[in-house]
Amino acid sequence: MNPFHFTQKLLTWHATHHRPMPWKGERDPYKIWLSEIMLQQTRVEQGLPYFLKFVEKFPTVADLAAAPIDEVLKLWQGLGYYARARNLHETARHVAEKLAGKFPENFADLQKLKGVGNYTAAAIASFAFDLPHAVLDGNVFRVLSRVEGIETPIDSTEGKKQFAALANSLIQNAPPAKFNQAIMDFGATQCLPQNPNCPACPMADGCAAHLYNMVSKLPVKTKAAAKKRRHFLYFDFRAGEKTFIRQRSEKDIWQGLYEFPKIELAEFSDDFSNISELVAEHFFSKNFPFFEVEKISQPFRQLLTHREIVAVFIRISIKKQSDGTFDAPVFSDGEIEIKQIDLKKIYPLPKIIDTYLMDNALLLGL
Repeated sequence: MNPFHFTQKLLTWHATHHRPMPWKGERDPYKIWLSEIMLQQTRVEQGLPYFLKFVEKFPTVADLAAAPIDEVLKLWQGLGYYARARNLHETARHVAEKLAGKFPENFADLQKLKGVGNYTAAAIASFAFDLPHAVLDGNVFRVLSRVEGIETPIDSTEGKKQFAALANSLIQNAPPAKFNQAIMDFGATQCLPQNPNCPACPMADGCAAHLYNMVSKLPVKTKAAAKKRRHFLYFDFRAGEKTFIRQRSEKDIWQGLYEFPKIELAEFSDDFSNISELVAEHFFSKNFPFFEVEKISQPFRQLLTHREIVAVFIRISIKKQSDGTFDAPVFSDGEIEIKQIDLKKIYPLPKIIDTYLMDNALLLGL
């Protein structure tokens, strides 16, 4: 399709198919940045309430920079990909403290911000400063691959270069912010991944995928690697109104979030008959008669980008001694003692633990 004709058809379509969102038409680079970071690998419907909560809680980049990281992670809880939240906080501090609260006004300097890649830099540059940098998200890849009939995998180095060159050539024919918003909305509502409404599409007469019956075959992706499965055995100790948790500080999944003490296993056995001995061996320095294994959960599962997490939760009651006190287990990973009632209220938790707690809400008194 002629590049000029494509752009004009796209803008004409968008004039009557505008999809209202709180960040659309926004010129504040802080709010644009916030929305784009949240929508990375996240559906709009899921990200929208988080965006509204963050803007209410942190209306400026200075407010976000001043917040403790645990508060940011707690507000982010449930959105996943927590590295985004950590980078968000670090970048907010950099902008507030090193850049006098102002975001860079050019593409190259925007790219230098932590957590800001080509896509987010292009979004901020075009929406906040009307600079001609095309955004490339899944919607844009899908539209361009189908219209042009491009079979180069979109997740390959060659494909990324090819699509970036094409998108940046097309944006020269229109106001950058309008073009970027229009093509993303077109992919999100018209050129759908499954069952797109091709007969009603304004691009149909010049769309290679439609003309050559390739709609279901485009875009092309390289074969995804199999997810590695990890097995976590979590220990939910209860000593009166107290429990024990640790913060994940290692460079691994869920960095900065809190979890119960755990043992990671190569795989789970169907036989948990020796669980009391396992608890005594790992968490108590001697044969310990003052705890009771109350419940062993069914496996809980959480899918991450490259991992599948399977977790079994062991609920353990630590009994009072004759003097009315509790002997704490012996930990080695910086566990802290907290009130059970504070666990969901204060501490940012992985989704799999939050799900377990919701299933046990009455038992925890939450």
